[in-house]
Amino acid sequence: MNRGRIARRDFLKVAGLTTAGMALGGCQTTEVADKSEDRPNVVVVFTDDQRWDCLGRAPKPLLGMKTPHLDRLAKEGALFENMFVTTSLCSPSRASFLSGLYAHSHGVMNNFTDYPVDLASYPRRLQETGYNTAYIGKWHMGEQDDEKRPGFDYWITHKGQGKYYDTTFNINGDRQLVKGYYSTCVTKMAADWLKDKRQTDKPFMLILGHKAPHGPFVPEEKYKHTYDDVPVPYPETGFHLETKPKWVTERLDTWHGIYGPLYGFRKDFPDKRPEGVDIFGTFVRSYAGTINSVDDSVGEIYKTLGEIGELDNTLFIFTSDNSFLLGEHGMIDKRTMHEESIRVPLIVRYPKLIRKGTVITEQVLNIDVAPSIADICRARPLENIHGKSWKQLLEGDRRGWRKSWLYEYNYEKQFPYTPNVRGVRTDSWKYVHYPHGDGTSDRHMAELYNLKEDPNEKNNLINDPKYSSHVKELEAELARLLKETGAVDDKMPLDEGVKIELPEESIR
Repeated sequence: MNRGRIARRDFLKVAGLTTAGMALGGCQTTEVADKSEDRPNVVVVFTDDQRWDCLGRAPKPLLGMKTPHLDRLAKEGALFENMFVTTSLCSPSRASFLSGLYAHSHGVMNNFTDYPVDLASYPRRLQETGYNTAYIGKWHMGEQDDEKRPGFDYWITHKGQGKYYDTTFNINGDRQLVKGYYSTCVTKMAADWLKDKRQTDKPFMLILGHKAPHGPFVPEEKYKHTYDDVPVPYPETGFHLETKPKWVTERLDTWHGIYGPLYGFRKDFPDKRPEGVDIFGTFVRSYAGTINSVDDSVGEIYKTLGEIGELDNTLFIFTSDNSFLLGEHGMIDKRTMHEESIRVPLIVRYPKLIRKGTVITEQVLNIDVAPSIADICRARPLENIHGKSWKQLLEGDRRGWRKSWLYEYNYEKQFPYTPNVRGVRTDSWKYVHYPHGDGTSDRHMAELYNLKEDPNEKNNLINDPKYSSHVKELEAELARLLKETGAVDDKMPLDEGVKIELPEESIR
């Protein structure tokens, strides 16, 4: 079956759903889990826009950050050193985490579309197996609606981005203004929900979604000045643009450029005046400060699981929906395929499966999280998806693991600063292609990087004849991946602001 075009009747057959089952939220109970079956609880803590290097355990932590609670989680579990997202954009990536599908299959576009009500997800799989399920925090799919979604028994979220202070939440159907700092508030809600589950024999699944570190960055008062004494130079790659595509230099003073309005709109490049550097430094320090509150949250959830006697019975996962460029390659934000945009943290703790201090070096993706959770919890598998379970990696089995993967991003008319992106990454190489779709032919220029010799992607090798054979190999691999995943043909002339439309009878 073509994974990019799953007919509704085939989807229902695969998912095991009847029309009546869909009317009740899309789930049928196939078996009921209880504690005697030794299925793990699941806690997923999710951040928004967190880079992989915002961990104390990172080789070079941003600003020398210290994250003791996240570091403890990694020390007692597994740290995935090469975790990536297949589309570096909030809503599409979040849907990929839930479904195990690429964005071109699930159809979720940033801000404007919600998760399809009839599309399978790991929360729905666990719910139908008998888990108590809860979502608390930032949902960020379908900006104008905060009603409860299928797959969750308990629901707390809000419309849009939420606020760092004093957000109005929909608390299981009751909208309330909750005073206080966002990370602290959602953590208390999550801890309270976990404590309520002590009297039940069912396993539980909780997803806790943080607002941090999404901008505009507002650190909690106690972390507002944590990095005041840390020098924040411009990133070295911010000025190595000679070999980059023309569109990169054209966007320097746009919303997603290093000198755009996020910094106060300055067209001088590079602006090395003291006041210019100060603005940049404040931006980065504020970003980092919000993550310290997230680390506190992880510590509180860890503590709560211990208090209710479920810590070692819980699959505890920490990750982020996408990463974030902080001036690298002259850019702010995400969307592109540069490492600072696509690489996110992934930490997993579950002592019954994972040896302490495990480090996984294989490339894993956001689309792997859903099948991994279903696999470890022995729920019904998610069929016809693009991701695969990394349970085998945790067990020490690396046979047949991926050696390459597809990255995709589609141009957004409302954010016209990044063209269409199609790319392939291997362990050693990255090839990025910019297919037509934004109305400017000069944006077709590709990029090629030797990641072993040039991990910071300073030198684009695309025009060096010495690497023409590598280009041909990677072009062929990109074409193979596009076909294998059912993606839109990268050579198709996409239109401005294109939306990938699926037939009415298909499942998005």
